[in-house]
Amino acid sequence: MEIRGALARLRRATGLPVAFGGLVEPGRRHVRISELSGTATPALSSLAVTPGNGLGGKAVALARPCAVTDYSVSRQISHEYDVPVAAEGLRAVVAVPVVVRRRVRAVLYGALRTARPLGDRTLGEAVQVARDVEQALLVREEAAELLAAAGPAPRTGAESWREPGAGAERERVREAHAALRALAPRIADPALRAELLDACALLTPRETPSGAVRLAPREVDVLACVAAGATNGAAAGRLGLTAETVKAYLRSAMRKLGARTRGEAVVAARRAGWLP
Repeated sequence: MEIRGALARLRRATGLPVAFGGLVEPGRRHVRISELSGTATPALSSLAVTPGNGLGGKAVALARPCAVTDYSVSRQISHEYDVPVAAEGLRAVVAVPVVVRRRVRAVLYGALRTARPLGDRTLGEAVQVARDVEQALLVREEAAELLAAAGPAPRTGAESWREPGAGAERERVREAHAALRALAPRIADPALRAELLDACALLTPRETPSGAVRLAPREVDVLACVAAGATNGAAAGRLGLTAETVKAYLRSAMRKLGARTRGEAVVAARRAGWLP
């Protein structure tokens, strides 16, 4: 899904008429071209690009963007994939690797059907699209790790936290919940942001918070940080807000919850199902 959306953004941002790309297949080194945008033929579909071969393979091997003015005659690359590239009629091509945690995870391509240099602006826009994909993949991985570290979602009922080890489990859940809430605002893609918040909701006792109290998303974010033991300053750092803004959200949440202190606000939010 990230690759498909990225190709549409790449075409809009760069003005290049053709874009394609794919992920590094799990357990293998090659990139499988899985998504095409603006192509006229299926020649590139399912193509396996190995490191070092062709333009994309060079980008994988070097972990940096690579471009050619005329693919078929370029001396900067090897030519294992000339046939499918020629079948699509591509000449000027840029390949940008998507690197997450120092490992190439995908490659995005943009191309013209004429032979001419791709300017710095075009290359810069293509790199920015790849950076957006990197951020999306990283956030998805961090969310999965947080959920795994938190363990199973808490059960409702007073007795559920009285079992051996329940206190430590509860704290892990709260820390993971706060971290997930802090990750969400960093995501520009609304679909991925919603997916992350859905994952975050798995850590709360109820699927839908009950009662008449309705908290704004940022109020929940701040309360989640407070519940995990963060000071206002620490919460501000996690959420990308100022300390004064955090205080304002906290005061608003306290007023809605009828709480006199931050601790009371956290307890009330848990009772209403907003927090684990």
